[in-house]
Amino acid sequence: MPSSLVRFCLFMVFLLASKKAVLGGITMPAIFSDHMVLQCNMETPVWGWAEPGEAVTVSIDQQSKQATANADGKWMVRLEPMASGASTALTIRGTNEVVIHDVVVGEVWLGSGQSNMAMTVKASNNFNQEQSDADLPMIRMFKEESAASNEEQKIGKGKWLVCTPDSVGGFSATLFFFGREIHKSLKAPVGLINSSVGGTPIESWIAADVQRNSKLLQPFFEEQSPAANAPPIESETKKYEQDLAKWAEAAKKARAENQKLPRKPTDPKEVRNRKGNVGGLFNGKIALLIPYTIRGALWYQGEANSFPAKAPFYEHQLPLLIQDWRSRWGYDFPFAWAQLPNFEGEGRDWPTIREAMLKSLSIPKTGMGINIDIGDKKDIHPKNKQEVGRRLSLWALGTVYGQSVAATSGPLPLEQKIRGNKVVVSFQHANGGLVASDGTVKGFLIAGENMEWKSANARIEGNTVIVSSPEVTNPIAVRYAWENFPDCNLCNGAGLPASPFRTDKSNK
Repeated sequence: MPSSLVRFCLFMVFLLASKKAVLGGITMPAIFSDHMVLQCNMETPVWGWAEPGEAVTVSIDQQSKQATANADGKWMVRLEPMASGASTALTIRGTNEVVIHDVVVGEVWLGSGQSNMAMTVKASNNFNQEQSDADLPMIRMFKEESAASNEEQKIGKGKWLVCTPDSVGGFSATLFFFGREIHKSLKAPVGLINSSVGGTPIESWIAADVQRNSKLLQPFFEEQSPAANAPPIESETKKYEQDLAKWAEAAKKARAENQKLPRKPTDPKEVRNRKGNVGGLFNGKIALLIPYTIRGALWYQGEANSFPAKAPFYEHQLPLLIQDWRSRWGYDFPFAWAQLPNFEGEGRDWPTIREAMLKSLSIPKTGMGINIDIGDKKDIHPKNKQEVGRRLSLWALGTVYGQSVAATSGPLPLEQKIRGNKVVVSFQHANGGLVASDGTVKGFLIAGENMEWKSANARIEGNTVIVSSPEVTNPIAVRYAWENFPDCNLCNGAGLPASPFRTDKSNK
């Protein structure tokens, strides 16, 4: 036999063997990897792909579960509930064997949203101190690094990191400071899944078909989607090309002078790809996590939807996201969000987004961290993420875990009653009694039928606030902290601030 034919035959044997190995080999989503955290005390799906018909066995400690890959190659087992505990191994056997090392069982929380969820511990307050205190090996974080997609993805990208002084700087700050409180209180391992992208609107995070089938969102798509899905307009692309040429000259000069390079302009096409179209980030960064068992989810987003044309739809979008994610996971997991803090936000409508978040508390098993006192007037990324995480943890510890906490929320409005020339607003979550954090109560407005808003006098009486103004003799409504950056100070006895709200529906 000619040597060339022998080499060809050997190559084909190698190719077929390789193909069989690929087809028969166990493939799993990236989240199933070393240092992972599995949710305790709940049934835990483990899944992946193999050759159709291949038998797969999954083992952990004393458990062993079997499955057979279906016609598409997918297999899944469901591990029985496990108590929280220290390191073990998860072994998956098919025609090959995959061993996932240093697996712990504890509390798993998913965090999603835009840049304030993505913002790192390193970028937050007091990083040097936080870093020195970060030898916390039972806190782990998985960062989902896959991109937006037009189709639902399966594998994803990312790895679990154990919390150490060297790794903590890259952790999502909101998630880490939340998780640290949970770990400290429950003495259990905590797994945090960070799937967030800066500058992204909520419509990127909800499955496209669900949004388009919503009657409440039809006006949104009539107004928004043509612009959202259009390619960069000619002027936008032209400006980018001009800026890029200027940058190239400036960068050349900086290199010659051994200076720091100027910031390179961003390609508008890359920005659109990163943010994804409608449903793009759900497809690329959420779908592939389902049905990984989580205790609950945290959401920090809304800034990108605070433009006046978008803001009114948020009260429909946030509930839709919660309901759809829960439906796909198959259970009503607890879900909480960080209400947008105070920020000057010229040209934005932050009060309407905050109101949408307040209204969404009508959904069972939800919570909200109120942050109207810890924002930054000029910085959309306030650095006090310690308090953002702590406030969310109070809700989780008090409502999800049944722990004793000072309060699970700041004051929330219950109802208003008109009494002559006064409006009486009652509150829930007034734990320890309503207080003004510094002097007299500030931040209230009052209006009569003409809907002309006047600064109001306000005083606390029990769990109510009495609101009035000499300029309004027949009031019908009040507003509190109804500005992007309000001057307000109503709190409860636990020191948590009251949510902004209004009792009217006027656009004035």
